[in-house]
Amino acid sequence: MTSLEQTRRENRARQQAILDPHTAAERFHLTTEPPPEDLKRFLDGYWILNWNLTEPHHQQVLTHPMVHLTFVTGGEAQITGIVSNTFTREISGTGRALGLRFRPGGFRPFLGSPVSTLTDRVLDVEDLFGEATQAAANTIITEPDVPTALELAATFLRSVAPTPSATTPSMYRNIDEAAALVDTITTDPSLLRVSQLATQADLSTRQVQRLFAEYVGIGPKWVIRRTRIQEAASRAATTPQDWSALATELGYADQAHFTRDFTGAVGVSPTQYASWARRGDNGS
Repeated sequence: MTSLEQTRRENRARQQAILDPHTAAERFHLTTEPPPEDLKRFLDGYWILNWNLTEPHHQQVLTHPMVHLTFVTGGEAQITGIVSNTFTREISGTGRALGLRFRPGGFRPFLGSPVSTLTDRVLDVEDLFGEATQAAANTIITEPDVPTALELAATFLRSVAPTPSATTPSMYRNIDEAAALVDTITTDPSLLRVSQLATQADLSTRQVQRLFAEYVGIGPKWVIRRTRIQEAASRAATTPQDWSALATELGYADQAHFTRDFTGAVGVSPTQYASWARRGDNGS
Protein backbone atom coordinates (compact mmCIF):
# COMPACT_ATOMS: atom_id res chain seq x y z
CA MET A 1 0.00 0.00 0.00
CA THR A 2 1.35 3.42 -0.96
CA SER A 3 1.61 6.26 1.56
CA LEU A 4 -1.17 8.11 -0.31
CA GLU A 5 -3.48 5.10 -0.09
CA GLN A 6 -2.64 4.73 3.61
CA THR A 7 -3.44 8.41 4.22
CA ARG A 8 -6.77 8.08 2.41
CA ARG A 9 -7.66 5.03 4.47
CA GLU A 10 -6.73 6.80 7.69
CA ASN A 11 -8.80 9.86 6.77
CA ARG A 12 -11.81 7.71 5.92
CA ALA A 13 -11.49 5.76 9.17
CA ARG A 14 -11.17 9.01 11.13
CA GLN A 15 -14.32 10.42 9.56
CA GLN A 16 -16.24 7.19 10.17
CA ALA A 17 -15.40 7.36 13.87
CA ILE A 18 -16.65 10.94 14.34
CA LEU A 19 -20.40 11.22 14.78
CA ASP A 20 -22.07 14.24 13.18
CA PRO A 21 -18.97 15.08 11.13
CA HIS A 22 -20.48 18.28 9.69
CA THR A 23 -20.84 19.93 13.08
CA ALA A 24 -17.49 18.51 14.21
CA ALA A 25 -15.73 20.20 11.29
CA GLU A 26 -17.13 23.54 12.45
CA ARG A 27 -16.01 23.10 16.06
CA PHE A 28 -12.46 21.78 15.84
CA HIS A 29 -9.59 21.02 13.48
CA LEU A 30 -8.15 17.51 13.41
CA THR A 31 -4.94 16.49 11.68
CA THR A 32 -2.84 13.33 11.72
CA GLU A 33 0.85 12.51 11.37
CA PRO A 34 2.64 9.20 10.78
CA PRO A 35 4.72 7.69 13.60
CA PRO A 36 8.53 7.69 13.65
CA GLU A 37 10.04 4.71 11.85
CA ASP A 38 11.36 3.12 15.04
CA LEU A 39 7.93 3.25 16.72
CA LYS A 40 5.84 1.80 13.89
CA ARG A 41 5.81 -1.55 15.64
CA PHE A 42 3.65 0.05 18.33
CA LEU A 43 2.07 3.21 16.91
CA ASP A 44 -0.51 3.66 14.19
CA GLY A 45 0.13 7.41 14.20
CA TYR A 46 -0.41 10.76 15.89
CA TRP A 47 -3.50 12.94 15.93
CA ILE A 48 -3.63 16.63 16.78
CA LEU A 49 -6.86 18.36 17.76
CA ASN A 50 -7.14 22.16 17.98
CA TRP A 51 -10.19 24.18 19.00
CA ASN A 52 -11.23 27.75 19.73
CA LEU A 53 -14.78 27.86 21.01
CA THR A 54 -17.09 30.43 22.53
CA GLU A 55 -19.21 27.69 24.13
CA PRO A 56 -18.57 24.07 25.12
CA HIS A 57 -18.91 21.33 22.53
CA HIS A 58 -19.66 17.67 23.26
CA GLN A 59 -18.25 15.37 20.59
CA GLN A 60 -19.32 11.76 20.26
CA VAL A 61 -16.96 9.20 18.74
CA LEU A 62 -17.42 5.57 17.74
CA THR A 63 -13.89 4.58 18.68
CA HIS A 64 -11.67 2.09 16.87
CA PRO A 65 -10.04 -0.84 18.70
CA MET A 66 -7.00 1.21 19.66
CA VAL A 67 -5.45 2.50 22.88
CA HIS A 68 -4.65 6.23 23.01
CA LEU A 69 -2.05 8.17 24.99
CA THR A 70 -3.23 11.79 25.10
CA PHE A 71 -1.70 15.08 26.20
CA VAL A 72 -4.27 17.87 26.60
CA THR A 73 -4.09 21.58 27.34
CA GLY A 74 -4.62 22.11 31.06
CA GLY A 75 -2.33 19.35 32.25
CA GLU A 76 -4.19 16.16 31.38
CA ALA A 77 -1.97 13.25 30.32
CA GLN A 78 -3.90 9.99 30.12
CA ILE A 79 -4.05 6.52 28.66
CA THR A 80 -7.48 5.56 27.36
CA GLY A 81 -8.31 1.94 26.71
CA ILE A 82 -10.78 0.79 24.10
CA VAL A 83 -14.19 2.35 24.74
CA SER A 84 -16.83 -0.30 24.17
CA ASN A 85 -19.70 2.20 24.00
CA THR A 86 -19.81 5.68 22.48
CA PHE A 87 -17.02 7.96 23.68
CA THR A 88 -18.04 11.55 24.47
CA ARG A 89 -15.58 14.35 25.05
CA GLU A 90 -16.28 17.95 26.05
CA ILE A 91 -14.00 20.68 24.72
CA SER A 92 -14.28 24.38 25.56
CA GLY A 93 -12.34 27.60 25.29
CA THR A 94 -9.09 27.34 23.35
CA GLY A 95 -6.93 24.27 23.50
CA ARG A 96 -5.02 21.43 21.93
CA ALA A 97 -4.93 17.69 22.38
CA LEU A 98 -2.06 15.62 21.05
CA GLY A 99 -2.64 11.90 20.88
CA LEU A 100 -0.56 8.80 20.22
CA ARG A 101 -2.77 6.18 18.59
CA PHE A 102 -1.46 2.66 19.15
CA ARG A 103 -1.82 -0.15 16.64
CA PRO A 104 -4.19 -2.91 17.71
CA GLY A 105 -1.94 -4.93 20.02
CA GLY A 106 0.71 -2.23 20.09
CA PHE A 107 0.14 -1.18 23.68
CA ARG A 108 0.54 -4.69 25.11
CA PRO A 109 4.32 -4.38 25.79
CA PHE A 110 3.82 -1.10 27.66
CA LEU A 111 0.92 -2.37 29.76
CA GLY A 112 2.55 -5.64 30.78
CA SER A 113 -0.81 -7.40 31.05
CA PRO A 114 -3.74 -8.25 28.75
CA VAL A 115 -5.02 -5.13 27.01
CA SER A 116 -8.57 -6.21 27.93
CA THR A 117 -7.75 -5.13 31.52
CA LEU A 118 -7.64 -1.55 30.22
CA THR A 119 -10.94 -1.64 28.29
CA ASP A 120 -13.36 1.12 29.34
CA ARG A 121 -10.72 2.54 31.69
CA VAL A 122 -8.66 5.74 31.76
CA LEU A 123 -5.31 5.94 33.57
CA ASP A 124 -3.15 8.95 34.32
CA VAL A 125 0.35 8.47 32.90
CA GLU A 126 1.95 8.35 36.34
CA ASP A 127 -0.40 5.53 37.38
CA LEU A 128 1.18 3.27 34.78
CA PHE A 129 4.63 4.72 34.16
CA GLY A 130 5.48 6.29 37.53
CA GLU A 131 5.35 9.75 39.09
CA ALA A 132 8.54 10.91 37.35
CA THR A 133 6.81 10.75 33.96
CA GLN A 134 4.39 13.56 34.81
CA ALA A 135 7.13 16.18 34.38
CA ALA A 136 7.88 14.91 30.86
CA ALA A 137 4.14 14.89 30.10
CA ASN A 138 3.82 18.50 31.25
CA THR A 139 6.61 19.50 28.87
CA ILE A 140 4.73 17.94 25.96
CA ILE A 141 1.47 19.62 26.96
CA THR A 142 2.98 23.09 27.24
CA GLU A 143 5.19 22.95 24.13
CA PRO A 144 3.53 25.35 21.62
CA ASP A 145 5.29 24.01 18.50
CA VAL A 146 3.49 20.88 17.29
CA PRO A 147 6.47 19.17 15.54
CA THR A 148 8.55 19.67 18.67
CA ALA A 149 5.72 18.36 20.86
CA LEU A 150 5.44 15.27 18.64
CA GLU A 151 9.16 14.60 18.96
CA LEU A 152 8.94 15.03 22.73
CA ALA A 153 6.05 12.55 22.76
CA ALA A 154 8.11 10.06 20.78
CA THR A 155 10.99 10.49 23.21
CA PHE A 156 8.57 9.95 26.10
CA LEU A 157 7.33 6.69 24.57
CA ARG A 158 10.84 5.45 23.99
CA SER A 159 11.69 6.20 27.63
CA VAL A 160 8.86 4.02 28.96
CA ALA A 161 9.26 1.18 26.46
CA PRO A 162 10.01 -2.16 28.12
CA THR A 163 13.47 -3.65 27.87
CA PRO A 164 13.56 -6.44 25.25
CA SER A 165 13.57 -9.95 26.68
CA ALA A 166 13.46 -13.54 25.51
CA THR A 167 9.71 -13.28 24.99
CA THR A 168 9.88 -10.11 22.90
CA PRO A 169 10.02 -11.78 19.44
CA SER A 170 6.92 -13.84 20.25
CA MET A 171 5.13 -10.74 21.52
CA TYR A 172 6.02 -8.81 18.38
CA ARG A 173 4.66 -11.61 16.21
CA ASN A 174 1.41 -11.56 18.18
CA ILE A 175 1.14 -7.77 17.81
CA ASP A 176 1.57 -8.07 14.04
CA GLU A 177 -0.96 -10.88 13.86
CA ALA A 178 -3.52 -9.00 15.95
CA ALA A 179 -3.11 -5.84 13.89
CA ALA A 180 -3.43 -7.83 10.65
CA LEU A 181 -6.66 -9.47 11.82
CA VAL A 182 -8.19 -6.12 12.76
CA ASP A 183 -7.11 -4.76 9.37
CA THR A 184 -8.79 -7.72 7.68
CA ILE A 185 -12.04 -6.95 9.46
CA THR A 186 -11.97 -3.26 8.53
CA THR A 187 -11.06 -3.80 4.87
CA ASP A 188 -13.11 -6.87 3.96
CA PRO A 189 -16.85 -6.07 4.06
CA SER A 190 -17.71 -9.70 3.32
CA LEU A 191 -16.24 -10.79 6.65
CA LEU A 192 -19.23 -10.94 8.96
CA ARG A 193 -18.47 -13.70 11.49
CA VAL A 194 -15.62 -14.58 13.83
CA SER A 195 -15.53 -18.09 12.38
CA GLN A 196 -14.71 -16.61 8.96
CA LEU A 197 -11.86 -14.61 10.45
CA ALA A 198 -10.53 -17.70 12.23
CA THR A 199 -10.61 -19.73 9.01
CA GLN A 200 -8.71 -17.03 7.11
CA ALA A 201 -6.09 -16.88 9.86
CA ASP A 202 -5.84 -20.68 10.10
CA LEU A 203 -6.72 -20.48 13.78
CA SER A 204 -9.54 -21.80 15.90
CA THR A 205 -12.27 -19.39 16.96
CA ARG A 206 -11.07 -19.69 20.54
CA GLN A 207 -7.49 -18.86 19.56
CA VAL A 208 -8.68 -15.71 17.81
CA GLN A 209 -10.73 -14.69 20.84
CA ARG A 210 -7.75 -15.22 23.19
CA LEU A 211 -5.46 -13.23 20.90
CA PHE A 212 -7.91 -10.32 20.81
CA ALA A 213 -8.39 -10.31 24.58
CA GLU A 214 -4.64 -10.35 25.22
CA TYR A 215 -3.48 -7.91 22.55
CA VAL A 216 -6.39 -5.93 21.09
CA GLY A 217 -8.38 -5.49 24.28
CA ILE A 218 -11.83 -6.49 23.07
CA GLY A 219 -13.41 -9.40 21.21
CA PRO A 220 -13.38 -9.86 17.44
CA LYS A 221 -17.18 -9.89 17.33
CA TRP A 222 -17.20 -6.36 18.78
CA VAL A 223 -14.66 -5.20 16.17
CA ILE A 224 -16.76 -6.63 13.34
CA ARG A 225 -19.93 -5.02 14.67
CA ARG A 226 -18.26 -1.68 15.40
CA THR A 227 -16.78 -1.52 11.90
CA ARG A 228 -20.21 -2.11 10.34
CA ILE A 229 -21.90 0.50 12.53
CA GLN A 230 -19.19 3.02 11.66
CA GLU A 231 -19.84 2.35 7.98
CA ALA A 232 -23.57 2.78 8.45
CA ALA A 233 -23.15 6.04 10.39
CA SER A 234 -20.76 7.39 7.78
CA ARG A 235 -23.22 6.74 4.97
CA ALA A 236 -26.20 8.01 6.94
CA ALA A 237 -24.44 11.34 7.54
CA THR A 238 -24.03 11.98 3.82
CA THR A 239 -26.79 10.37 1.73
CA PRO A 240 -30.31 8.94 2.18
CA GLN A 241 -30.28 5.20 2.83
CA ASP A 242 -32.43 2.18 2.15
CA TRP A 243 -32.07 0.79 5.67
CA SER A 244 -33.23 -2.71 4.81
CA ALA A 245 -30.74 -2.98 1.95
CA LEU A 246 -27.94 -1.53 4.09
CA ALA A 247 -28.69 -3.98 6.90
CA THR A 248 -28.43 -6.87 4.45
CA GLU A 249 -25.19 -5.52 2.98
CA LEU A 250 -23.66 -5.25 6.45
CA GLY A 251 -24.50 -8.85 7.23
CA TYR A 252 -27.59 -8.48 9.42
CA ALA A 253 -30.35 -11.05 9.24
CA ASP A 254 -32.98 -8.33 9.31
CA GLN A 255 -33.41 -4.57 9.63
CA ALA A 256 -34.69 -4.83 13.20
CA HIS A 257 -31.41 -6.42 14.38
CA PHE A 258 -29.40 -3.73 12.59
CA THR A 259 -31.53 -0.99 14.13
CA ARG A 260 -31.01 -2.40 17.64
CA ASP A 261 -27.24 -2.55 17.19
CA PHE A 262 -27.05 0.94 15.68
CA THR A 263 -29.24 2.46 18.39
CA GLY A 264 -27.24 0.73 21.11
CA ALA A 265 -23.95 2.08 19.74
CA VAL A 266 -24.98 5.58 18.66
CA GLY A 267 -27.79 6.33 21.11
CA VAL A 268 -30.46 7.09 18.49
CA SER A 269 -32.05 5.11 15.67
CA PRO A 270 -30.53 5.15 12.18
CA THR A 271 -33.35 7.37 10.91
CA GLN A 272 -32.95 9.83 13.77
CA TYR A 273 -29.19 9.92 13.35
CA ALA A 274 -29.44 10.53 9.61
CA SER A 275 -31.76 13.48 10.17
CA TRP A 276 -29.56 14.86 12.95
CA ALA A 277 -26.24 14.44 11.16
CA ARG A 278 -27.33 15.75 7.77
CA ARG A 279 -28.83 18.78 9.48
CA GLY A 280 -25.35 19.40 10.90
CA ASP A 281 -26.60 20.68 14.23
CA ASN A 282 -26.78 18.58 17.40
CA GLY A 283 -27.49 21.52 19.65
CA SER A 284 -24.02 21.60 21.19
